[in-house]
Amino acid sequence: MSQNQHKTICIYCASSTQVKPSYFDATDRLAKLLAHAGHSIVYGGGAKGLMGQLADSMLQANGTITGVIPRFMCEVEWNHTELTELILVETMHERKEKMATLADAVVALPGGCGTLEELLEVITWKRLGIFTKPIVIVNLEGYFDALVAMLNRAADEHFMREEHRHMWKVVETPEEVLAAIHQSVVWDENARSFAAL
Repeated sequence: MSQNQHKTICIYCASSTQVKPSYFDATDRLAKLLAHAGHSIVYGGGAKGLMGQLADSMLQANGTITGVIPRFMCEVEWNHTELTELILVETMHERKEKMATLADAVVALPGGCGTLEELLEVITWKRLGIFTKPIVIVNLEGYFDALVAMLNRAADEHFMREEHRHMWKVVETPEEVLAAIHQSVVWDENARSFAAL
């Protein structure tokens, strides 16, 4: 697949400023890799934590980054002020829908409940054929081990089909992300025909 097929990458990641430096470093590397490969980013629009690092690194690399953020978060100044574009929405639900609509692929970096919720929702949408693009989980330092184990257990115990294990790819480093996107199993709206067991 050409890189133009996955031009805009949606990144889910943490807003916490307290996470370890290695996560900031990995976020910096990912942003610069994507910028240099000619991809743009859409993300949650935040200015702090890995979200802020993602935006700062993308801008430093002369990349294009769009933030999508609920208006109430701007009212308390959580938004990054130097993005290529900032899209204001009214609710968290609208934010997630807009980010997915703009995305040609989704990448999840470590994060808290918000990141986990975004990732699980987009996996659910993929199962239903609503979202059909690649999903890559960047399992930095084993952060997502328990989640990946839980997803596999869901398939093992027939809450999902074997085919559903192909809805996401797991990599260990930012350097593996683009290859994982390009190697993802083709998915389309027909997925809903086997969504149920």
